Amino acid sequence: MSDLTATVDSPVLAAARRAREAAAALAPVPRSVKDAALLAIADALVARAAEITAANAEDVARAREAGTAESVIDRLTLTEERIAAIAADVRSVVGLPDPVGEVVRGYTLPNGLDVRQVRVPLGVVGIIYEARPNVTVDAAALCLKSGNAVLLRGSGSAYRSNTALVEVLRTAVAGAGLPADVIQLVPGESRESVQQLMRARGLVDVLIPRGGASLIRTVVEGSTVPVIETGTGNCHVYVDAQTDLAMAVGVLLNSKAQRVSVCNAAETLLVHQDVADAFLPLALAALAGAGVTVHGDGAVLKAAEGTGVTAVPATEEDWGTEYLSLDLAAAVVPSLEAAVDHIRRYSSGHTEAIVTTSQAAARRFTQLVDSTTVAVNASTRFTDGGEFGFGAEIGISTQKLHARGPMGLPELTSTKYIVTGDGHVRGEAEQTVGGADGHGGR
Repeated sequence: MSDLTATVDSPVLAAARRAREAAAALAPVPRSVKDAALLAIADALVARAAEITAANAEDVARAREAGTAESVIDRLTLTEERIAAIAADVRSVVGLPDPVGEVVRGYTLPNGLDVRQVRVPLGVVGIIYEARPNVTVDAAALCLKSGNAVLLRGSGSAYRSNTALVEVLRTAVAGAGLPADVIQLVPGESRESVQQLMRARGLVDVLIPRGGASLIRTVVEGSTVPVIETGTGNCHVYVDAQTDLAMAVGVLLNSKAQRVSVCNAAETLLVHQDVADAFLPLALAALAGAGVTVHGDGAVLKAAEGTGVTAVPATEEDWGTEYLSLDLAAAVVPSLEAAVDHIRRYSSGHTEAIVTTSQAAARRFTQLVDSTTVAVNASTRFTDGGEFGFGAEIGISTQKLHARGPMGLPELTSTKYIVTGDGHVRGEAEQTVGGADGHGGR
């Protein structure tokens, strides 16, 4: 028995079926109608901010009673000011180009057939995320703009907030003439509802997990629905033998300490041995001023003496850790190639940066490092859809299929081919070996 038939009466699958119908209705809708719906959403968020914050206050109170860390509570909290900012973000999506219908490539064959590859919506997108109710609106807006229906499954800690938000979104969308079911909150707060969403292959076209390593691993390993993996960020900064010391300190400090709880913050520093004596005292003193604890190898620990930085011996576990805190692993390496080898072994494939004045070193590093983003003389913190000029993003993919790096509106589409002829038929002369089993396409 398949997963879908085994849970035929599941409220989750019923929602997925409604989403599939809504996605079919949304797919051909012109940009003007989708943009009008987005503007209606933005206006409704501001107009109904009081009821949203009231629902959010219940979630925040429950989180505090449960002893939740204040950093998590801050991400959970919605204020009228934050809601106004979220509404402004929705309005910014209105100004972005609509990817649906874009011709990726087109050409005319020698036989006169016209071939075009065009962008089309993915269909039904499931988003599984943690205690950030702003994601509810961000994901809904991006999916709507790209012609997709969305199934939103936030964490139980934000259930009341998400329920209120989705009710506002659905009412606004319906008022703009679109099916309300293009935006749905996945029913239920239990893990079973998540598992049913993950097994809804055939109803849900793709799942996108947004959150920590544990959440992402659970979705990737347990889902029968295709997953776009938004990965963790064990990001590296490599300071080359030829470098501008002041620039290197600035890039390192921004990469590590500008905001520590995000996936594009640096977690490891690698320093070429030829510049270590000059660079490390400056860098470690700057890190001390930012309150960073350094987990260093022997050379780094020796250099740390007298700099005021808190330094502890690095363990094997440190090199693969995404700290998301004021902690940084650091090592001295004998060469650029050694730095690349270290990155290949421990990186999560998110973002790596080199600071160098050598064009040859920059070129070599960008050629050898296989991550979604390689920065030259720039902070790792720039790996972000907004910073890249996308206007918004659904997440940062660290996989290699379909989407890689910050995912904007185009990454929420697939493509199809439109072949136009004038009564064209294929003749026997075009038949070749390889198509006898029906899979060769010849």
